[in-house]
Amino acid sequence: MPNFFTEPSDFTDPSDSAGPSGAGLSPYGWTGTLDNAFTKHREAGLVPARIARVDRGLCDAVTESGPVRADLTALHSPDPLLAPCTGDWAALRPGREPRLVALLPRRSAIVRSSASRSSHGQVLAANVDTVVVTVSLAAPLDAAKLERLLALAWDSGARPLIVLTKADLAADADAAHTEASTLAPGVDILVTSVATGQNIDVLTALLRGTTVLLGSSGAGKSSLGNALLGDELLATGEVRAQDGKGRHTTVRRELVPLPGGGVLIDTPGLRGISLYDAADSLEQVFAEIERLARDCRFGDCAHDAEPGCAVQAAIQAGELTRRRLNSYRKLQRENAWAASRTDARLRGERANRQKAITGHLRATYRFRDRQS
Repeated sequence: MPNFFTEPSDFTDPSDSAGPSGAGLSPYGWTGTLDNAFTKHREAGLVPARIARVDRGLCDAVTESGPVRADLTALHSPDPLLAPCTGDWAALRPGREPRLVALLPRRSAIVRSSASRSSHGQVLAANVDTVVVTVSLAAPLDAAKLERLLALAWDSGARPLIVLTKADLAADADAAHTEASTLAPGVDILVTSVATGQNIDVLTALLRGTTVLLGSSGAGKSSLGNALLGDELLATGEVRAQDGKGRHTTVRRELVPLPGGGVLIDTPGLRGISLYDAADSLEQVFAEIERLARDCRFGDCAHDAEPGCAVQAAIQAGELTRRRLNSYRKLQRENAWAASRTDARLRGERANRQKAITGHLRATYRFRDRQS
């Protein structure tokens, strides 16, 4: 994971009291830790702001004085990982034309490979406490997609929570819950229905700080968000009956305050879920395979036909499915490919910088020679 995160010791509970100057932003997640980190910016006449929505070089941001429309030009970066996004905390220069001039370090972020399939990563949301992975029960559970979403969630540094939506349309909600449990060791799972109100109050009680809704189009993210917000603030749309998929009714990531405290970020439905530097999160998603692998006879066991392979023994005993192992291998290969492309890009950037330096030095020497 890119090192724009703070160290684990800097992670702060959202209930951490904010400093006096950030009291107005406390409902949006401002803490005493952030207030201390903002000292140098405050001394420069800047004010704290949280980005609610990014839109073509401008953004909507929340400040102690209220919402503002601010310019993002000063924060432009060729690397999408460093570009401002919803959930970022920033330093804002107030005035007739407010401008964001610096980002505070992120303590967590949801990152996927760029939708363009380049070697860059794309930040979906920053400074997140809970990632609600939404899965619709109106269609059969897609195990591979759920595993990808969980890897994305674990990799963010936030707490994942699986919410199975549309229980009123489910063929067998209990069976789906059981299946999801086998795919997500150590993750809480909640069955909900916006139509009947099932477990919406339970979900509300579980959310703290900044919550992100993550899932595919048609999973019911926006409907769930509206239920949590107590109002129809997020756009919703119909889904196709044949496959349960929907259109992108949410087109931008947007941060909205929750009535009971904390904030909610709704995200567009993800059709492409490509991992980015997610080796550690894959170990968490497939924790049972990692645990079994420790008992293999050989430390470099590939879990194919090696003697003494505990993973293959678990498959033969019916304790692990071959689909699960194949899915793990597929995501490992994909992650390794993404990492190799990133390494190649970084090597190319270093080579280009070195060429530029060498060219500058040669030009300087030629100029000196002409002057002598």
